[in-house]
This record gives sequence, C-alpha cells and structure tokens, in this order.
Amino acid sequence: MRVLVTNDDGYQATGIQVLARAARALGEVTIVAPDREQSATSHSLTLHYPLRARPVSDGGWTVDGTPTDCVIVAVSELLKGRPDVVLSGINHGPNMGEDVLYSGTVSAAMEATVLGIPAIAFSYTGDGPEQLEGWEEPVRQLLLSMLDEESFPANTLLSVNLPPNPPDQVKGVRVTSLGRRRYSDSITRALDPSGREYFWIGGGVSEWSGTPDSDFRAVKEGMVSVTPLHLDLTNYRLMKEIRGWDLKV
Repeated sequence: MRVLVTNDDGYQATGIQVLARAARALGEVTIVAPDREQSATSHSLTLHYPLRARPVSDGGWTVDGTPTDCVIVAVSELLKGRPDVVLSGINHGPNMGEDVLYSGTVSAAMEATVLGIPAIAFSYTGDGPEQLEGWEEPVRQLLLSMLDEESFPANTLLSVNLPPNPPDQVKGVRVTSLGRRRYSDSITRALDPSGREYFWIGGGVSEWSGTPDSDFRAVKEGMVSVTPLHLDLTNYRLMKEIRGWDLKV
C-alpha cells in the first residue's frame, strides 16, 4: 500500500513524524508537508505565486504552500504512483465541531477525498505535542483496523480526535457526530506601539453543545472520536421546505 502523509503544522512537527512511523505498518510511506506551520488555512489553494517543492533527506518533500497544495502537488507530480490512502496530522490541537471548516489538517484529507483517494485526518486534543510520542502504537492499531474493512466509504473522510489521556487510559473508540462550539471574547482590539489599531483573532472562551454522540463528549469521556465527514454540504431535510418558498428574481 502506498501512503501519503501530510499535515498543517509543518514537516518538522512531532505529530506528523509519529503518524508516519505508525503508517509504515501499512506499506510505503512518503511525507509531503508544508515547510512551515499552516494552521487554520482551511482548504485554501496557492494561485498567485509558484509553489516550490524541496526534497528532504528522509525521502519526503517540503512544499512552500498550504496542506491542500501539498496533496495536489504530491499526487500530481511528486509521487511515483497514486497513493492508496492519504493520512493527515497528527494535528497539534483538536479538530472538532466547526474546527473542521477551518482546519488545514482536515482540508488536506478533504482534498484527497475530492481526488477519490481514501483519507483520514488525525488530531490530538491535549496541550503538549510532546505527549504524542506515546500514541504511535495505538494509532498504528487504529489505522490497521480502519483500513482492514472491505471498502472505504466513498466521498467520505474520517476525522479522528485523540483524547488528552495517556494512551493506556483510553476507554475505547466511538463513532461520533460533529458538536457545536460557541466562542466569546475571541477578538482582541488594541493599539500597536505606533498607536495604530489592530484586531487579533483567537483565544477567548468556548462552550460546547451537541447530541450525546458528539465528538467533544467522546473525547471528554476519554475515548477516541471518529467522525465520518462527506463532501456534500446540501441540507436535504430542508429542500422540500425551501422549494415551497415564493422565490423570485
């Protein structure tokens, strides 16, 4: 099996090295990842300047672009053959609820799904990336069990969130839905040393909500969360209602 590994934290991140080592149980692994951190780049593409890919001594490549760029360039130009699976992560931080809309980690897996390649995104919900080293064997076992099924679901990627617990204290794996997160005080408004106003997005306080099978509940209970995500964002439940509106142009 040919495995492409990427992320949004950059080639030197702890998480991607752990994931690559775990993935070697599947077959031939090649890392193609951003040359610097690209967190929260979502599904952005680089269209207005040329991308440069540089080989790394371990056989992988760094790309001066986004995670989505990495997948496209790897599949189209860098790899000798089309990968059988694309793995993204392990992200240094959670990707639950609305996070999946902003996450470069999830978007890299999403791009693979667009290209018709099975994909799994991994994220770690703990605070210290150094704690990821202990997750190599559990992630290896999880990969083997996920890809041992007869067929991977079409047009779907799996988003995995690892709980902050030590691996030997994890209570199992739960298939989950996306929760909802509401932020407050997430924008800082201040003046720089020159007296010019600026805005800084990030931080603040978040409150979670969702059904009993939500991703954040599984992680809070010490379980690995596995959420299937698909490309079709259509709200089919509302189509009939909206067709009844008196829409005009």
